[in-house]
Amino acid sequence: MASDLDIYRSAKLIIDKYSGGAAAEAERRADTFLKRGDAAGHAVWRRILRAVEELGRMKLGEGERTN
Repeated sequence: MASDLDIYRSAKLIIDKYSGGAAAEAERRADTFLKRGDAAGHAVWRRILRAVEELGRMKLGEGERTN
């Protein structure tokens, strides 16, 4: 089973490569594993998808600052 750190590293790589299309790419990959009958691979990519979505929500908006 992939660690949380591995999942977030993978999510970051997908975001860096696919930018705004990262979530769609992660979902596409999850679906590919599901179609192959690979439940473990599907579960990993669903975790990566959730991490991509979470990291996307963490971006600062225009004019926002961190503490």
